[in-house]
Amino acid sequence: MTRILIVEDEPIIRKSLRRLLERNHYEASEASSVKDALERIEEQSADLIISDLRLPGEPGTDLIKLLPSVPVLIMTSYASLRSAVDSMKMGAVDYIAKPFDHDDMLQAVATILGNRGARPSSVAQGDLPGFIGNSADMQKLYEQIKKFAPTTTTVLVQGETGTGKELVAQALHAASQRAHMPMISVNCAAIPETLIESELFGYEKGAFTGAANNRIGLIEAAAGGTLFLDEIGELPLEAQARLLRFLQEGEIRAIGSVKTRKVDVRLIAATHRDLKRLARNGDFREDLYYRINVMQFNLPPLRARGDDIIRIAEACLEQCCVKLGKAPIRLCARAQRALLAYPWPGNVRELQNAIERAAILCDGDTIDYDLLNIDIAADALDDGDAGERSPPQENTAVTNETLEELSLEDYFQRFVLEHQDSMSETELARKLGVSRKCLWERRQRLGIPRKKCAKGNSRQRAGGS
Repeated sequence: MTRILIVEDEPIIRKSLRRLLERNHYEASEASSVKDALERIEEQSADLIISDLRLPGEPGTDLIKLLPSVPVLIMTSYASLRSAVDSMKMGAVDYIAKPFDHDDMLQAVATILGNRGARPSSVAQGDLPGFIGNSADMQKLYEQIKKFAPTTTTVLVQGETGTGKELVAQALHAASQRAHMPMISVNCAAIPETLIESELFGYEKGAFTGAANNRIGLIEAAAGGTLFLDEIGELPLEAQARLLRFLQEGEIRAIGSVKTRKVDVRLIAATHRDLKRLARNGDFREDLYYRINVMQFNLPPLRARGDDIIRIAEACLEQCCVKLGKAPIRLCARAQRALLAYPWPGNVRELQNAIERAAILCDGDTIDYDLLNIDIAADALDDGDAGERSPPQENTAVTNETLEELSLEDYFQRFVLEHQDSMSETELARKLGVSRKCLWERRQRLGIPRKKCAKGNSRQRAGGS
């Protein structure tokens, strides 16, 4: 059985993580410091060490050089992403932000051990060119792409503007048996309604004024390959009817022609609109909706992807430096906190633009918040040093009996409920080692309302929310 050593000075987190690993068939042991970890390793070897960044005495990163043969996964807080990146440079195999989701931790562990041959890993973004990120939602997407790419199943990709819908279509095509055949991409919103049918289905000479020659349509041009219809919700109803027949019968008829042609094309459609609602309102054919919605991929918005934001930003920054002929530039901790706090309504496309603009304006080797030109609350940029450590042990209500059964989510909920009367939102976030945005999101998910004052307004304090 795979053995994992957990190095964490917070008993609650240490014991919760151990139970999580043991439930998933790993053998786990505990240590509270680097010195304690070395003693445990002498007694029994480990296949992986999961260590907090800051520990009593020596930092967790010391284990990297003291035990070079054992991979080390560093746990850190959202407020210390710069330290996490530095840990990677020192030799850590990966890092994960606290408080972490169970699925994220298990995925990180499986990926690390899979790379060592100890346990098969899930699909990584490295297997799919163009993708960056290892969040739970993205891992699910990678698995779906790998599973459905070899098939001819029609796929509907849904997601906000700028989330990478065309990138998914390209990945599906590239990993399919049609990869050697053409992939034709059509933005249905970019073609005038009067031309969309002739563009898709082609036309015969003399079919209408200006049709001087025969012309094949884009569907026929994709024969044997893949047709990607972006923003399919913008198709006019007449074109929808023609498309439905093509999907049902596998044949097309050019405008002005009496003959039909059989065409073998796989369809991938994408939209940022709610097609089901459009169908109910009569703005989209219901029969076409059910025909294209065989398999649905839902792309997460960038604001829901956590640390992926930093990974994407750093990859974009590296590309920009190469394109601009600049020496490497890094994002300072303040800029990283800004990136994590901003909601990114334009998603990855907006992030790419912000990074490129900042890279052009940057005169030194570091990008600060002001160069990003994004609008966020000032307190989201507060120095996060106080939040580097794990949640404090001052919660005297947590007894030894509770330690055995308390999960990380339970601890988070209990800590907030017991301290929100005496702490502002900023102070709570710092003590928990998370951003204010993360604290708000977890309140929503766990159903923990913010404390109200007598007048019904949210409690306010100097330096707080």
